[in-house]
Amino acid sequence: MLADMQDRQTAPLLAALAVVLTWGLNFPLSKALFTQVGPTGFLGLRYLLMPFCAIALLCWRFGTRWPRLDRSEVWPLVRLTLIGQGLHLLLSAYGMQGSTAFSASVLLACGPVFTLLILRFSGIEKLSHGQVAGVAMAATGALLFMSDKLLAADWQAGLGDLTLLVAAALFSYYTVASKPLIQHHGGVTVLAYGSLVCTLPMLLWCSPALLSLDWPAQPAWVWPGLAWQVIGGGFIGWLAWGWANEKRGVARTAPLIYLMPLVAGITAWAWGGETFSLHKILAAALILAGVALAQFGAAGFRPGRQPLDSNAPG
Repeated sequence: MLADMQDRQTAPLLAALAVVLTWGLNFPLSKALFTQVGPTGFLGLRYLLMPFCAIALLCWRFGTRWPRLDRSEVWPLVRLTLIGQGLHLLLSAYGMQGSTAFSASVLLACGPVFTLLILRFSGIEKLSHGQVAGVAMAATGALLFMSDKLLAADWQAGLGDLTLLVAAALFSYYTVASKPLIQHHGGVTVLAYGSLVCTLPMLLWCSPALLSLDWPAQPAWVWPGLAWQVIGGGFIGWLAWGWANEKRGVARTAPLIYLMPLVAGITAWAWGGETFSLHKILAAALILAGVALAQFGAAGFRPGRQPLDSNAPG
């Protein structure tokens, strides 16, 4: 019986590790894709695929009888989707264009801190002393992480990092504000409907970049790389992560997400030629330690309660 229990736990663990590996690899892959098609072109190509993935997901989950939204839920879904998917992805792409893959993976991991602050200032939750210390630690680490660029007056890279932090904050707002919709309809429905809602505005925004793109001149690896980004890292990754959380428990699975910047950093070094100073590595460690302390603080995390932003975007 013990062997059976271990076997039942092994598959979800391997699935969670595969998702973390995929999401970590996606940061340097995105950076490489930006080099070829630009951030706006990348998002436009992404949203040429997204509606097909969303429809396939809904059909797989519900067949032809998709869930119906109450009339009062339509506008909140549209508004939150444009912020949590559209604007978040735009700022993430533009921020990463001006920054690096490793910086993006570290700074976007600050999402749980922003979520906690939103809950605090909304009066929904109080912060424990440990959580306050975690927020302060993560903020100090973020300042140290960006200090070399700011002191060197590298405004493009510094603005890229700040844009990534704003993107993380927007996704945190989406995480908090969309909770009633997710509780009512489930994460799959909200994700798929949100992708459909966001498709037309994103394609309109990205259409100049798509029209000017030299499609035949793109290397062959761009197309499978893009498909993997959207299908593998996006929809399949989210589903696998949710399944692993369900089988193993969120408390045991969520901490694995802190391996993602490590994967992104190693891949960016080996593949993208990024270099990291000791100052950068220590600042990143301080950020992630602060995020972990804030997320799993005694008052902010109890067994059975889902940690904040445990489903990190891929």
